Amino acid sequence: MGKSHIALMLATVLMSACAGAESPVEANIKKVVEPRLGPGVKIDSVKETPYAGLYEVRAAGDILYTDKKGEYLFIGHIYNAKTTQDLTKERIDEISKIKFSDLPLELALKQVKGDGKRVIAVFEDPNCGYCKRLRQTTLKEIDNVTIYTFLYNILSEDSVAKSKNIWCAPDRVKALDDWMVAGKAAPAAPASCTSTPHDKVLALGQKLRIQGTPAIFFADGSRIPGAVDTKALEAKLSSLK
Repeated sequence: MGKSHIALMLATVLMSACAGAESPVEANIKKVVEPRLGPGVKIDSVKETPYAGLYEVRAAGDILYTDKKGEYLFIGHIYNAKTTQDLTKERIDEISKIKFSDLPLELALKQVKGDGKRVIAVFEDPNCGYCKRLRQTTLKEIDNVTIYTFLYNILSEDSVAKSKNIWCAPDRVKALDDWMVAGKAAPAAPASCTSTPHDKVLALGQKLRIQGTPAIFFADGSRIPGAVDTKALEAKLSSLK
């Protein structure tokens, strides 16, 4: 291999390495702003935006904006004044995407409706009123979908016990629907059922920054935080075809 080829390869590697590196301005913003965000709050990234000379600051799952020197902080959404496009929401949706195939689906309850070709993953707490409403209406009415339900126990102390009773039931999906739809609690888990996915699902939800239930994930990795009606869910699923 000639020297010119080696030099070209080295230059390509260096350019690739530098592409993802912080600029001096971004590094300084991180240094200046991070101490002002409160104890223990770390900045995940700083990125120059294409609008108004602002810099995007990502910290604790939120997006803030600052100036070039980090002297001012802007909290809120930025809109395109001409199109009313919510630029901040689009950015949050982008960075919130996951790789659906990486979800540990063996930790979820699986329900197949119709042909089951479309897939969603739902994080629910058994004490979540909005989750119950979602299951009583939207998830009951929607068809041709496979629903993976992760029991994400974050609302009450007895959420873990209720989820364990559901997980240990002979028919987990029926036990979940009995409770969430009809208010019929699953029988107490037998002593022989000692293994549940609670700890793993809790860690997964925290990793995905799920702060409330329900949270719905789609095959393209996008998410909807909160309950949606059947029309909205159908529209979302149809848009993924």
